[in-house]
Amino acid sequence: MTTRTEILIAGAGAAGLTTGIALAQAGFAVTVAGPLDIRRNGRTVALFEASLQLYRALGLWERLAPHSASLERIRLIDDTGSLFPTAPVLLRADEIGLAAFGANIENADLVAALAESARQTPGLTLMETNLVDYLISSEKVIARTSTGDSIEAQLLAGADGRNSLVRKWAGVGVKEWSYPQTAITALLWHERSHRQTSTEFHTRHGPCTLVPLPATADRKHRSSLVWLMRPDDAIRRMAMDDSALAQDIRKQTHDLHGDIGLEGPRGAFPMAGLKCLRLTSTRVALIADAGHAFPPIGAQGLNLGLRDVAQLAASLGVAGRRDPGCAAALAHYESARRLDVASRIAGVAALNRSLLIHEAPVDFARAAGLAAMSHIGPLRRALMREGVTPAGRLPPLMQRPRRQEKPAQAPVRA
Repeated sequence: MTTRTEILIAGAGAAGLTTGIALAQAGFAVTVAGPLDIRRNGRTVALFEASLQLYRALGLWERLAPHSASLERIRLIDDTGSLFPTAPVLLRADEIGLAAFGANIENADLVAALAESARQTPGLTLMETNLVDYLISSEKVIARTSTGDSIEAQLLAGADGRNSLVRKWAGVGVKEWSYPQTAITALLWHERSHRQTSTEFHTRHGPCTLVPLPATADRKHRSSLVWLMRPDDAIRRMAMDDSALAQDIRKQTHDLHGDIGLEGPRGAFPMAGLKCLRLTSTRVALIADAGHAFPPIGAQGLNLGLRDVAQLAASLGVAGRRDPGCAAALAHYESARRLDVASRIAGVAALNRSLLIHEAPVDFARAAGLAAMSHIGPLRRALMREGVTPAGRLPPLMQRPRRQEKPAQAPVRA
């Protein structure tokens, strides 16, 4: 059996589902294909302001908000033992006119809520099946499912992760690299309040970050953990029982939140980076981890991917209304995303490597940067804005609505 659609999205993770909803709301016939992964593995997503605005514009935030915790402050602590120690840096969202930088939500909750919304979106079909191969031509794309059926589309959007099959079949070249790090992720309860503050300890093996989570009926104070460390340390810690690992976390975070315990399963993920030589090919657009991936530092990963989503919707609105896979629409998308993707990859890579290089000049440069951020207000505010609402024109779905001015009143005549 062959199903025909205008746009086929490979991958039913957060990026793929959001793309499907956005493009269906824009009036396209869309099919999202891929198995749903709602396993609990300790992974959360910190969505910054531009991403929240995307979900508000799509009418999804009310469904997501109850599962999230706001991030009103970010604390950076140098815990490297450097010869040039610096005081902690505290970043406050209200300093740049925001109530919060964003919100933190468990990945499983995000995907489950988006899948429910996708099923209720007119013009969108969600198929929980794998796509196994593709035939890509100048006129159309034909994908074959694991059940032997076919899907024909004008545009194929690859949102199928860092091991993207779409990218492979489209012949897009990729540059990959790895880091001597593994990230352990977990959900934690703790004794003291996080006060809506995300705290990032910079260690010699990478950041150890505690990010606020919402309270539950049983636990008032909760956070998510992302802890980068040497692979051998990760293997050792993953073999620990929950109590022993909790004590290690408490020691690493200098007893910041008091007594700590683990909730549910934990995860471990090798750290690597990926950059595609381009984000498009004939009738193909790559989105999120299919086009770029890097360590979870500064919560830039999915936020960068959601900017892909919003820009693809904008580019199709400009040039792809009649044919969403046309060369003009894909060229518009490629051009609009190039600089943002390249700068984020370079910035995250530089920060991560600065922690791994144990040399005095690097330590000095990092300490000077933190000190400048702490003491130079305009620089600090510029960096905060760049982190949550990047420079340049954001796609329309991510732009905050302008406040309507009240009409001037005519003067009252005596």
